[in-house]
Amino acid sequence: MDDDGSHLHAKGKRIGNPPFGAMIAVHKQNKREQEMRKDIEFSTEDGTVLRGWYYTPANLTGSVPTIIMAHGFSAVKEMYLDRFAEVFSQAGMAALVFDNRNFGASDGEPRQEIDPWQQVRDYRDAITFAETLPETDRLKIGIWGSSYSGGHVLVVAATDRRVKAVVAQVPLISGHANARRLIRSDAFCGLYDMFDEDRRNRYKGGHPAMIPVVTEDPSGPAALPTADSWAWFTATHEERAPSWRNEVTLRSVEMFTEYEPGIHIAHISPTPLLLIVGLADHLTVADQTLLAYEKALQPKKLVMLNGGHFDAYVHDFDKASGAACEWFKVHLASGTGG
Repeated sequence: MDDDGSHLHAKGKRIGNPPFGAMIAVHKQNKREQEMRKDIEFSTEDGTVLRGWYYTPANLTGSVPTIIMAHGFSAVKEMYLDRFAEVFSQAGMAALVFDNRNFGASDGEPRQEIDPWQQVRDYRDAITFAETLPETDRLKIGIWGSSYSGGHVLVVAATDRRVKAVVAQVPLISGHANARRLIRSDAFCGLYDMFDEDRRNRYKGGHPAMIPVVTEDPSGPAALPTADSWAWFTATHEERAPSWRNEVTLRSVEMFTEYEPGIHIAHISPTPLLLIVGLADHLTVADQTLLAYEKALQPKKLVMLNGGHFDAYVHDFDKASGAACEWFKVHLASGTGG
């Protein structure tokens, strides 16, 4: 994350200067980031400009394997994607990280709307953009996704043979089945009534209805109605990602319930697939991911984390990032992808 002095503030209040040694450490870290990372932007096929970061290994000579990365449901790149990209870069690979359209630094309207199929198309446009960069070995492109984008990369890997290795971390497998697990059955009829009323209002020219992404009240309306979702998003927003907003269009939730990325998992082979599952994950529930893994064909590998959905970014980060890095190193460096 760029050093904007945010390490000196908490909730808008100055908390004093860090020790001199800490200032040196921050300076060295920022210098390393500047050496390995630069801001990038590219246009999608429909002309929308997406923005993000481009990481390259130190002492780069020639072209290298390149990993395409985007975040999950409503999340922005500052929510720990920099840490994963740094791991890949330090292992000798490039990483292209971008904010999904309508979020963060990227353009797109309506703001805060998540169309999963459009995000899939944007992944493919990001691959095309990466192919234009002289640092990219076009025969060694990998894709990484987590949570909602973990579902997206299953679709992309099954349909775009430019992808030579894929890592899906705590992925969404079935929007409908997942929603049925997160929302009480007696509330489902009311939810569909809300979708219908929003559609009628938009047809008459009204603004899209909005819904919080997370809520502290477990009984309140939210797209991701779990306590760990509230804790992770609010803390990470305060500590790392000021551009994140706690709202999405209601239509985003409707499209979530219609999205079935897991049906593509059997079509990924022969592209090598790594699936990372949190055994205590009750957001993109673990049993659905484990069942989907059984439907995937070889070459494939399953890595199981002990924690929940968000532990992959923090407490289980070393295991999750290390497994992903090793998968890409083996299958991109050797050129064994599909």
